[in-house]
Amino acid sequence: MNADNATGLVVGTGDFLYDVFRPWGVLPAGWTFGLISHVAVDSRDRVYFYQRKDPPVLVFDSDGNFLTAWGGGRLRDAHGIYVGPDDHIYVCNRDEHEVLKLTPEGRVALALGQRGRPSLQAPFNHPADVAVAPNGEIYVADGYGNSAIHRFSPEGEHLRSWGAPGAGRGQFTTPHGIWVDVRERVLVADRENNRVQLFSPEGDFYGEWADLYHPMDIYVDRVGTIYVTDQIPRITMYSADGRILARGRPVTLGAHGVWGDSRGNLYLAEVGVNQVTKLARRPLVAGA
Repeated sequence: MNADNATGLVVGTGDFLYDVFRPWGVLPAGWTFGLISHVAVDSRDRVYFYQRKDPPVLVFDSDGNFLTAWGGGRLRDAHGIYVGPDDHIYVCNRDEHEVLKLTPEGRVALALGQRGRPSLQAPFNHPADVAVAPNGEIYVADGYGNSAIHRFSPEGEHLRSWGAPGAGRGQFTTPHGIWVDVRERVLVADRENNRVQLFSPEGDFYGEWADLYHPMDIYVDRVGTIYVTDQIPRITMYSADGRILARGRPVTLGAHGVWGDSRGNLYLAEVGVNQVTKLARRPLVAGA
């Protein structure tokens, strides 16, 4: 923990109270952060920053100590990042119109899309975010040039796409964040329509949560709590059925990316100020 970066702020409500540390993560001497678009955490609680600067992927331990960096050259425009259950890294290489599956050392294991060739409503046109379902299928929110969700097999076969520009059910205006929960529901942060939409893997509409302003990203923890950041700026914790459990304002700009670790701590990527904020979760008080 970067104890010297403790802000003294406490955010959240009820069972979700956090101490705020920022900026979090210590770079080698002489290094500076670029625009940090997103953040993810692996099975060992190593924290991956995805930034718009070479090297684009920075890796830290759970105390914020720098471990390694990689990805220079191939990764042109950092946006979404996801760590799979086997610790492979999935990234949206936004302006190259591709999504890559990488080893923890940064080697390309799978490439989706046609590098340098945008497609209208087909994979991809400046993709925003990527997520992996419990069965290993890959979902991409194709949110900047397109208004679509794409589903792929674990081997990269394109299985299905859905969505169109608009504000109706199953339509999108900048699908910006995506997650697939243990129920295999596909949750999409439909940013400019101020909502999260929920779908089946086939694209059947389940419902929407609309009490949001420009939702940016979605993270679901191991017990099924759903975290959504928006541009209020705010983070909202939901139960699996959409009931609001807690809310807080931990950042001054909307967190562009959010992820949590095994201890219940949260990491927020603040793209506008080139930093990550860590929310250290306070332990529950028995009988409180």
